[in-house]
Amino acid sequence: MENGLFENGLPSVGATALNYIDGKWEGATQERWSDRYDPADQSVLVARSPDSSKQDAARAIDAASRAADEWRTWTAPSRARLLFAWLHWIDERRDEIAELLTREEGKILPESVGEVKRALDILEYTAGIGRRLDGKVYPSDEATVFCYSTPQPLGVVGLISPWNFPVAIPVWKIAPALIAGNTVVLKPSPLTPLTATALVRGLEEVGCPLGVVNLVHGDVEPGEELVSNESVNGISFTGSTKVGKAIARAASERLLKLQLELGGKNPQIVLDDADLDDAVSGVVSGGLGSTGQRCTATSRALVTEKIYDAFLDKLVSRASAMKVGPGIEPGVDMGPLVDQRALNGVTGWLTVGGSEGARLRTGGSRSETSSLAKGLFFQPTVVEAQQGMQITREEIFGPVVAVIKVKDFEEAIGLANSVRYGLTSTVFTRDIARVFSFAERARAGMVHVNRPGVGGYPHVPFGGIKDSGYGGREVGDEVMSFYTETKVVYVNFK
Repeated sequence: MENGLFENGLPSVGATALNYIDGKWEGATQERWSDRYDPADQSVLVARSPDSSKQDAARAIDAASRAADEWRTWTAPSRARLLFAWLHWIDERRDEIAELLTREEGKILPESVGEVKRALDILEYTAGIGRRLDGKVYPSDEATVFCYSTPQPLGVVGLISPWNFPVAIPVWKIAPALIAGNTVVLKPSPLTPLTATALVRGLEEVGCPLGVVNLVHGDVEPGEELVSNESVNGISFTGSTKVGKAIARAASERLLKLQLELGGKNPQIVLDDADLDDAVSGVVSGGLGSTGQRCTATSRALVTEKIYDAFLDKLVSRASAMKVGPGIEPGVDMGPLVDQRALNGVTGWLTVGGSEGARLRTGGSRSETSSLAKGLFFQPTVVEAQQGMQITREEIFGPVVAVIKVKDFEEAIGLANSVRYGLTSTVFTRDIARVFSFAERARAGMVHVNRPGVGGYPHVPFGGIKDSGYGGREVGDEVMSFYTETKVVYVNFK
């Protein structure tokens, strides 16, 4: 991979990505390849990557297993120093990584810049845990016994990351795994092989020991091997609820430790006393930002009767004025969908909505002007719907917001909680009593008040409940409970 494919440490657009196993860059053993095309221009080949087999994943797991004993002898502060070096490596290339992200995934460049910054912030905080990774001293029942607990690494962990945040999510998985003393096999989405390659290249360049971090590209087979291989002691997965449940079923056979961050159907409640402009901005940012392709997307707006028409008019006006185009171009508000399957999925859900009586207010179809014809562009879409329709219950993962009229706060909170997901929930109101009532009653892992229902701070736990999450939170100090086991020690010193 050294022959001109890395520039300033990064893979070039159009490069052939490779697996990284035990410190070596290599293709899949069966010489199968996947081609990735620019979602903004399907005639442009962005990357090729190995379509790896179970055997390739098994070799990466073996490498991680061999490296595990030595890696766990590194002190937590020394592991932290490696992560701080990785932080500086990424920071020096943040603009190039952001552009690579946009070329490969499609989101607009300002969003890619923001994602890289979020990754850096999370990495900075997580590296600092190397000085805070501690246990607890317990009172003893016996005068000559000292009792304490200490966190222990799991061993080998499999990290399965999605395409929609291909920089931030691998970073927030790899960093705590390494700080805890685990070795890693990363399996990124086959839609974003270059960003994963760039991140692992950075770890290689800052001196990560051989076998501690391994990268295996591919689709189903490597993931199946990570879940079934007895040398893997934990799986952290971000992706669809359907796949997460399949992983959980397979993992139950051997009681594999899991962390699953899954889908969402996230509501924003807008009450009579809300600032309408702020509330509309919350839906535009939360529901149409990143082309609606995020688990935290605000896909339902529950608006009280008194302000419903005014809110809807403002939202339709804002959505219809958004500029759709290649994410690399300045002034673009929304980029393309990630691939043809995503485009077909959004179109299909809108057909279902129409058959159920949903009323299209703006958008609703592919953007096919001459300048956009080669890309997977879809118009920002707003529909009027009623709770109970499938498009108000199921995750669409595209730039579609369903607006639902409600009588009052009580009806709104009931509808907000009525779906099987529980990732984020948002309210816009000036009523402090309603704020705290909402915060207490919302059935979601993350609650937002008078702000978009997406994102989060780098030191605060991230995750959901119900069908949105399982096995513990990501990000912040709480993430370490997944990547470690607790060992209790009794010492009789008489």
